[in-house]
Amino acid sequence: MGKTILIVGGGTAGWLTAGYLARRLGADLPGGISIRLVESPEIGILGVGEGTFPTIRRTLAAIGIDEAEMIRRCGASFKQGAKFVHWRNAPGQAGPDHYTHPFQVAESPDGLELLPYWLLGLGGAENWDEVCGPQKKAADTGRAPKLQSHPDYVGPLNYAYHFDAVTLAELLRDKAVENGVDHMTDRVTEVLVGGDGAIDGVRTAEHGVLKADLYIDCTGFRAELIGKALGMPYRSCRDVLFCDSAMAMQVPYGSADDPIVSYTLSTAQDAGWIWDIGLEKRRGIGHVYSSAHMDDAAAEARLRAYVGPASEQLEFRKFQFNAGYRETNWHKNCVAIGLSSGFFEPLEATGIVFSEVAANMVANLFPWGGDFETSARQYNANMLARYQRALDFIKLHYCISERRDSQFWIDNVAPSSIPDSLQELLDRWRFRPPTEMDFDLQVDIFSEMSWQYVLYGMGWKTDLSGKAGVYRYHDDARKAFAEVRRQADFAIANLPSNRDLIRHAHRGAFGARPVAA
Repeated sequence: MGKTILIVGGGTAGWLTAGYLARRLGADLPGGISIRLVESPEIGILGVGEGTFPTIRRTLAAIGIDEAEMIRRCGASFKQGAKFVHWRNAPGQAGPDHYTHPFQVAESPDGLELLPYWLLGLGGAENWDEVCGPQKKAADTGRAPKLQSHPDYVGPLNYAYHFDAVTLAELLRDKAVENGVDHMTDRVTEVLVGGDGAIDGVRTAEHGVLKADLYIDCTGFRAELIGKALGMPYRSCRDVLFCDSAMAMQVPYGSADDPIVSYTLSTAQDAGWIWDIGLEKRRGIGHVYSSAHMDDAAAEARLRAYVGPASEQLEFRKFQFNAGYRETNWHKNCVAIGLSSGFFEPLEATGIVFSEVAANMVANLFPWGGDFETSARQYNANMLARYQRALDFIKLHYCISERRDSQFWIDNVAPSSIPDSLQELLDRWRFRPPTEMDFDLQVDIFSEMSWQYVLYGMGWKTDLSGKAGVYRYHDDARKAFAEVRRQADFAIANLPSNRDLIRHAHRGAFGARPVAA
């Protein structure tokens, strides 16, 4: 009898995992692994705007999803990074009011490392995100990252997407079933645990007991398998990340021609921040906040004030979360993926990317020979390191802020709330910028470029005066900065708007001539 995987729970995490594993493990082949997903008809998905990381392009391509079809079905738009407003300084406070974390790799056109020269003042008064590459200025003008003639998932500017979480899950479901996944709608009533501590099956309301070689827990915060049945503890990070609540609403555009912002907008508030995600037909807007620093009524008032008069006719949905993760995500024959594994907060779109990472590791570590323990040890060590590093990166956005206008921001800069590992990194970067020496891309989701964008966008000072004489290519650096500005002007002049490229996706595929409307 062939190997089997049972995924319990659907949603984005469940169906992304199912579709990806089906392609990687040959669910539609005679010698492949049989994959079944069972999901309850009673549990829905919160239909907020969802942001992603550029790795999603590789994942969707591996599942076999056409890019234009995804845009049409999911109301998607192109995302070129995140824009942070009032994170460094409070409104009315002196200094820059925003910075961006673009997806484009910062590199000089001629290979010269530009960051030291910018730190020494050769890049002018502009922030690092503006002088290191063309993406910020292109995204500021609402440009898309590619032309309609570029093939699927390819473009001159690095990019990801914003999309509707409900329709994305539906598209992933349809593709997973097409790839050979058996879809079962039923309610799991009991998780059976054997004498060896492994899962022995899951009992369902209508189909009896379902058995498999490997069980994947995609039941969200409920963690029915890994948490409730197997008792793997959850490590709360509330001592580091204070936000634990969110309110979200769907906001229609004023007209069908309203521009679509090419960033996830993140605007800092007194006790958290507001996300603003532009989809094709609406915006997804939500307020993430700390309930220890702001009550629900005040949080709702902040959200409605941000949205404006249109909010008077709109309802919101509230949800709570406990920022943290499981240190053991693979126990015996059960793996947790998605919210059952961990969740920090919506900042920097780590939710889906952790599901991508997990699905890829399960595909690579599936115990074909039956040695679950060896696979589990490697999986757990890797995921633990990834969570710890991502925790540091998200905390970085808060802990070096210059804001002191509320207790929330005061508490966020308190040394007791900053992990030792992050303190060590900040200590290194007093006299040198982040480099590849500080990171391991086998575990770090965010490379040194991402850290540089946030670090210097928040006003961090790296003092290179002691080695300034080493940097001798001043004229070359000035030419390189000028070339970046030229590239930005070229991108603005030649790339379509975000909305125009979405309209093309409704008329035809990428890499082909558009079909007349």
